[in-house]
Amino acid sequence: MEQLDGFDLKILSELQRDGHLTNNELSERIALSPSQCSRRRTRLEAEGYITGYQAQIDRQKLGLDLMVVISVTLATHNRDNAKRFGKLISGLPEVLEAYALTGEMDYHMRVVTPDLAGLSRFVNDVLLPHDSVQHVKTSIVLETLKSFEGVPIPERMKG
Repeated sequence: MEQLDGFDLKILSELQRDGHLTNNELSERIALSPSQCSRRRTRLEAEGYITGYQAQIDRQKLGLDLMVVISVTLATHNRDNAKRFGKLISGLPEVLEAYALTGEMDYHMRVVTPDLAGLSRFVNDVLLPHDSVQHVKTSIVLETLKSFEGVPIPERMKG
C-alpha cells in the first residue's frame, strides 16, 4: 500500500465505481493526463490491485428470485474433508460466495435459486447427500439492506 499515491487511490476508487471508464474519462475525473492514467492503470492491474472487471447482473431478471444464506457443518474436521467440500462448492454455480469460518458453523454460503423448490433440491439433492456434510442450516434473505459496492479506499491518501 505504501507504493500507492493519491492518484493511484483515486484511480482505484473511480474504476471501482465504473470499470468502463476510458483513460480520457478517468483523466478528467482525477486531473491527470490520459497517458499517465493508462500507465498507472496498467501497473495497478499488473501488480494485482485490480483483479478484473465484471458486469453486475440483476439476478431477479434471470429468474433467481430467492437468495439464501446457508450454513454448513462438516461431518469430520480434517483437511481431506474440507478439500472435498471445497471441491463440491467450487463447481456449484448457485453458490455466489462461500466462506470458511471460525465458530459454531464451518462454512457460510450465499446461494441463489429460482424458488423454494430449487432451494429444496439444492439442499436435499446436492448438499446433504455429500459425504463431507453433516448439518445444513438455511436462512432466506427477506431484504438486502446493503450490497457490495467495493472495498473502502483510504480517503486520507487520496487527497
